[in-house]
Order: sequence, then structure tokens, then C-alpha cells
Amino acid sequence: MSRKRIVAGNWKMNMTPAETVGFISKLKPLVEDAEADVVVCVPAIDIVTAITATRGTNIMIGAQNMHFEESGAYTGEISPAMLESAGVKFVILGHSERREYNHETDAEINKKAIKAFEHGITPILCCGETLKQRELDLTEDFIRMQIKSALAGVSKIDVQNMIIAYEPIWAIGTGETASSEQAEEVCKTIRKCIEEMYDENTSDAVRILYGGSVNASNAAELFSQPDIDGGLVGGASLKPDFGKIVNA
Repeated sequence: MSRKRIVAGNWKMNMTPAETVGFISKLKPLVEDAEADVVVCVPAIDIVTAITATRGTNIMIGAQNMHFEESGAYTGEISPAMLESAGVKFVILGHSERREYNHETDAEINKKAIKAFEHGITPILCCGETLKQRELDLTEDFIRMQIKSALAGVSKIDVQNMIIAYEPIWAIGTGETASSEQAEEVCKTIRKCIEEMYDENTSDAVRILYGGSVNASNAAELFSQPDIDGGLVGGASLKPDFGKIVNA
């Protein structure tokens, strides 16, 4: 099955609304002929500004988090209905930084994924192991557990339309990058896990990304692997080099 490539930027806690406008104006001509889908996941305060700035372009806007309730007494949170109303198309769920700093659980991430689909928002579901888990040869078992927990109760059709991002925790923001062989091995494991949970057509349809110190010099090699369909890009998505990564 032919899967369209996708490159998503995760700005994390960077860029003011004014800076967002300036950066997107520079990014637009760099990616206007891209064959891959282009997504930028921005801080909540930048969402409306980013959607306005990208109107009429091939750049889609994503959020970095979402609550699983429609509304309520959840100070500081953003509901799926709010994101849908704003025009958000994607949302990052289960990023290792939120799992660590905000104590998000697999059960919460599962509820968020189900709710995102209800509102027509595509989850970018993150998974990844620590360095210690890799050293103990626990990577495959840990990744499978994360995938199975996150997809509990998610329909086959929804899974086919979701995105999974493999981000080894030891490679996020460290300058360390999994080799193309290491990244491919885990992405292939993810695809095999989905096939076991659903079927081959479903595993063939889902797009799997690699994230973890992706940059303009290593993107092409990583993206050439058969089970890697693009990247979730952190720090490099804040620079004009993001255009080079998209076109890799």
C-alpha cells in the first residue's frame, strides 16, 4: 500500500503569536511544492494565529495536547471541541515529555485518542523507550505495551487514519539519533503489532514516523526506510531547515 509521507513539527514551548506569523511566512515558500503532508504543532496560544497565517497553503496546524472531556472544571486544559472549532487537524498525544512532566498515563492517552477521532482530529500518538530499557533489551516489549494500551477500543478504521510516532526518549533533544536501522527495526515492530491487533490492511495503512533529533542531514536516510513514513521533528522545526527536512 502506498502511504503518503508526512513531516510534523513540534514547536514545544516556543514561539509567540508574532513570531509564529514571521516563521510561517518564511516557511511557506520552502514547502509549497512538498510531496509530503506538512504539519506544524504549535503551542495553544499560537493556534488561531497559525491557522490564519497558513490559510490557503499546504501547511496544516496541529495542537500539542488535548483533554479527553468535552468541557468542565479542568483549569488550563483545552477540549477537543475547542480544537475542532479552531480548525486544528492533528494533535500530539502521549509525548514522553507530557508522560514525564504531567504524569500522563496510558489510560488517559487512550481516552484522548478516542475523543480526538470523535472530533475529526488525527492523533499523532507517541511511543518510545528510555536508554535503560534499550540497554536491558526491553524496547520491543515496552513499545508493544504502549501501542496496545493506547489503541484499546479504537476501531480499525480510525487506526488506519492515525499517525504513530516512534521517539526513543534517549534521542529527544539530546543530539543523539537512532541509526536508520534501529529506527526501522522499532517502526517495523509497531507495524507488526498493529497487524496482530487488527489485520494486514490496517497495519499497511497507518503512517509511522520517527522522531528524535531529526535534522536536515539525517532526514533523507531515516525517511528512506520502508516502515518510516516521515518524521516528528522537534528543535529543527523552529528553523528554516525544517523546509529541507520536509522535502527530504
